[in-house]
Amino acid sequence: HQILSEYDINLVIMDINLPGKNGLLLARELREQANVALMFLTGRDNEVDKILGLEIGADDYITKPFNPRELTIRARNLLSRTMNLGTVSEERRSVESYKFNGWELDINSRSLIGPDGEQYKLPRSEFRAMLHFCENPGKIQSRAELLKKMTGRELKPHDRTVDVTIRR
Repeated sequence: HQILSEYDINLVIMDINLPGKNGLLLARELREQANVALMFLTGRDNEVDKILGLEIGADDYITKPFNPRELTIRARNLLSRTMNLGTVSEERRSVESYKFNGWELDINSRSLIGPDGEQYKLPRSEFRAMLHFCENPGKIQSRAELLKKMTGRELKPHDRTVDVTIRR
């Protein structure tokens, strides 16, 4: 947490098995605190951990043993997508918030403010989904379009990232 507040970090690669703390819980805290690309690199290869990691907001999940070259390519691609998404959106956007049905999406704080005034800090993928809906009102969106806007990834068979994000 301290490093994220002191330095401009663009990518965090972490294990689920950390001394003294569960990596899934730490990832959830990171998602609430920072807009940073997040990859899990772990020996835990069961489907439940993979799904939980992605539901929490990880952009990628790689299991050990791994090919260092593959990790480098995935990290480079993820950074390329996330850095470009942020830059394009910031240049294009001139509004500071969107208001709808008593709710307000605050772009600067990346949060959703309810009708009662309560503020909800949104993880990156949820924020990008909400922003995309606000920027394209009334337009029907495919899963592939939403996933591309939320994560920069292409839709793969059995990918439930969009469903999980929208359900939240």
